[in-house]
Amino acid sequence: GMNDLPEADPIVRLMIDTLAQEKGWPGVHANLMAVDPETASRLDPNDAQRIQRALEVHRHSGKTLSALHAETRDAGEPLDAIAIALEPSERAVLHERIAARFRALGDVTVGDLGCGIGGDALALAGLGIRVVAVERDEATAAIAAYNLAPFDNASVEQGDAESVDLSRFGALWFDPARRSNDKRLSNPSDWSPSLDWVFDVAMRTPSGIKLSPAIAHDLLPDNIEAQWVDDSGDTVECVVWTGALARPGIARSALILGAEPTEITSAEPDAEVEVGDIGAYVYDPSGAVIRAQVLGALARRLKAHTIATSIAYLSGDELVATPFAQAFRVVDVLPLDTRTIARYCADNGIGTLEIKKRGVDIDPATYRTKLKLKGSKSATLIVTRAGDGRVAIVAERVR
Repeated sequence: GMNDLPEADPIVRLMIDTLAQEKGWPGVHANLMAVDPETASRLDPNDAQRIQRALEVHRHSGKTLSALHAETRDAGEPLDAIAIALEPSERAVLHERIAARFRALGDVTVGDLGCGIGGDALALAGLGIRVVAVERDEATAAIAAYNLAPFDNASVEQGDAESVDLSRFGALWFDPARRSNDKRLSNPSDWSPSLDWVFDVAMRTPSGIKLSPAIAHDLLPDNIEAQWVDDSGDTVECVVWTGALARPGIARSALILGAEPTEITSAEPDAEVEVGDIGAYVYDPSGAVIRAQVLGALARRLKAHTIATSIAYLSGDELVATPFAQAFRVVDVLPLDTRTIARYCADNGIGTLEIKKRGVDIDPATYRTKLKLKGSKSATLIVTRAGDGRVAIVAERVR
């Protein structure tokens, strides 16, 4: 039975844990799917313990967990059936969308330049893309080679990305290292490979470039597609696409992952929105919409306007369902005065208060203690600028 399985290997576990920290357990699950689809299909993509154990068994013994279980069944030992619910992996959906762009180029080899421990190469290889991963650091390259070992369509080379012969690649993928010795590098010229070099190469070879979602727009070259991605409410990355990998007529886009990924696209930055009064509803746009500079496109969809210059909250009198923003029904509008707000909360029995802010310098946790909340009701307080002043909007989330 289970006693016949290989013992835990701390080195293998460390490598798998390191990969999971970079790509998340759904990315590791894709690795398992490539070598042991029978086991992987039974596991939730976020079931860290079982995914880790299945990969560990395979890498230690050379046999898949499903094969070892089959041997146990053939020996006549009973096994208990365990029902495991399958849930979609949103990051897996993103990887599939990325892989689809490379597939559209035909039968090409993708160079992953500066691959780290191979997380992105792993995702591409697991989806059938031929990948050569290049990493400068010898130890990191060794881990990448270990992680990519199950894939015949992937290989790892140790070397400097900026010195590699690029003529053998039909497309390129970059995730420039932005840290050195645990120190964040603020100057893009210090990244590995440097951003200027990456963009120079990417203008000549179709490329995908994964960057921080906080990347400054003035660093981005012309004639590219830049896509910001939201996953579970967080803006997780910006991907710049060049050449044939970029979609015609799209310069900026905001992609929201989920059961049904959805996107706002624009042929140019579209962030200008008229200013108006606070209406019946306030919308808090996703970070991807704001960073992609497509707030104007969203405002038109919602028939909404901003309530102050340079403040990203939108407002309107009509409730429009959207995955691109959280909606709140306006209950009251108060002046931003601590005593007034405290008295309002006391009079209305508000004991639980979510505080959101834009354009106002307060710490929500500290401010909440000043209100001395008591009561069984809950509300949201949106602290922001409106018109020429500062207001506190009492609101209810629209579920």
